Amino acid sequence: MNFRPIHTLLALTAAATTLLAQPAAAQDFPSKPITLVVPFGPGSGTDQMARLYAKALGDEAKVSVVVDNKGGASGFIAAQHVAKAAPDGYTLMMTTNTTHAANEHLFKKLPYDPVKDFAPIGLLSTGQMLLLVRPDSPYKSLADLLAAAKKAPGKIDFGSGSSSSQVAGYLLQQMAHVDMLNVPYKSNPQAITDLIGGRFAFMFADAPTALPQVQGGKLRALAASSGKRLASLPDVPTVAEAGVKGYDMSYWFAAYAPAGTPPAVIAKLNQLFAKASATEEVKASLARTSGVLALGTPEGLAQFQAAESKKWGEVIRAAGIEAQ
Repeated sequence: MNFRPIHTLLALTAAATTLLAQPAAAQDFPSKPITLVVPFGPGSGTDQMARLYAKALGDEAKVSVVVDNKGGASGFIAAQHVAKAAPDGYTLMMTTNTTHAANEHLFKKLPYDPVKDFAPIGLLSTGQMLLLVRPDSPYKSLADLLAAAKKAPGKIDFGSGSSSSQVAGYLLQQMAHVDMLNVPYKSNPQAITDLIGGRFAFMFADAPTALPQVQGGKLRALAASSGKRLASLPDVPTVAEAGVKGYDMSYWFAAYAPAGTPPAVIAKLNQLFAKASATEEVKASLARTSGVLALGTPEGLAQFQAAESKKWGEVIRAAGIEAQ
């Protein structure tokens, strides 16, 4: 009779117990509060989306869902925090193309791996940005802004509170053949505050953050960044319509868990996000900002992220942005 060493038997028993426990854990999941980490500050488009989903998820899962803003450092702080969290489904990340598609091309070295350190849950939605100026700005149209930039190379400055808004500005100057100066901020709400205060000439900001300022009369929109106009601002042309042919920039929201989170828990989370996306609150919010619901599978998000990383790399190189 052959006998296996006791430590081998213990190891096999532990492994079998782990495998058997995963479906049971998924059935019981979630059984305690979930934290939704956001890489930008309060008031940002990602923060608004996270709070919207936090309520919908909490109602569906019957547990509290807490939004934890860890802004700054281009999303590094939040990404590192989630990457190092326990892979049990209770610490998640609501993020954008900034941390998971653009940063790897904007920085020579990241303190996290946007692929290996995360388990995709699902793509949530896509949207576009608005090119904003103050109501009293001398630039009444995009043509006015670009004409001024051509007359005074390097003198027109633009703010940016995310990689998306930064790349949108650089792509504009590259495609319009002008030279402008970027003023970076930790988040778009901070940048908007300084734009209203006259610290710089213009900026691109995501529609959820920008629309209240435009509708409240604190800022004026010169153009929308994507291929079609915002339904909520039908009189505002796209950048392409305003004279920069071929210009098209958008952003997306997605949910991730730490790498190593059990597949059964990921599947349960995807189901919860799908149910949250179907709520009237989420659909109404997206309609107000002309966002497009895009919920898919974890595998679909992984494929989408790979394609987006390639696209953002091409855009960043075309805009002449050197990695920091």
